[in-house]
Amino acid sequence: MAAMVAQSAPKRARERARAELIAEITDTARAHLGRHGAAGLSLRAVSRDLGMASSALYRYFPNRDALLTTLIVDAYTALSDACAAAHAEIDASDLLGRWRAIAHAARQWARAHPHEYALIYGSPVPGYAAPTDTIDPATRVPGMLMALLQDVDAAAGPAHRGGDLPVPEGLATQIDALRASAGITVDRSLMLDGVGAWVLLFGMLNFELFGQFHNVFDDADELFAHQVDLMAARLGLEPSHPRPHPPPTPNTPTSQEPPA
Repeated sequence: MAAMVAQSAPKRARERARAELIAEITDTARAHLGRHGAAGLSLRAVSRDLGMASSALYRYFPNRDALLTTLIVDAYTALSDACAAAHAEIDASDLLGRWRAIAHAARQWARAHPHEYALIYGSPVPGYAAPTDTIDPATRVPGMLMALLQDVDAAAGPAHRGGDLPVPEGLATQIDALRASAGITVDRSLMLDGVGAWVLLFGMLNFELFGQFHNVFDDADELFAHQVDLMAARLGLEPSHPRPHPPPTPNTPTSQEPPA
């Protein structure tokens, strides 16, 4: 037993050293995202900043795409962790509060990490094709929304209004496939409203972070809160108390300085 412990100690030390170096590499790469954008990410430049030979860096990330994938997975994970933490603080029966928590946590994280947000919701990186490794992290926040929709649908029951427009056959087929893949049985029209809520949330974030509100809504707090509650009403979650506002976020980019 003592011999086994003695042999495992160096292994653990090597694993810790490897994890620490990978963290240092990814931290440096995130700084490069802010200066050069995802398309300008270079393993050679990262290794130069770390004082490493590029050949040594290739032992950890064989190419730029492998490093990009790690950064993308990390960004999705950090965003979903922030949303999950905010969502967990709300009582499960408070459907409106849960929607607000997810939306405002997503905005707060995006404003605090604009370049990482741009990596996952900005323009595609030329020449990069995301592997399947990114799918699960990317679907965590949509999964929270789908769970919320399921609870909204259950609360509405037979009284659900059924939507304002009929669902075309082709769209109904796609919605049915989405419901099946998510393992939920949400009313089709409510599912479409949920898609609208998702698009509105990240559309608002994109407009704010990428400077589209400049000289129109330079302070977008009220606009964002209003749109979140407008979509809540569309989902049947009528606001019953004042809209929350996210606390000031340090190092928040202005609309004049969109992420690269």
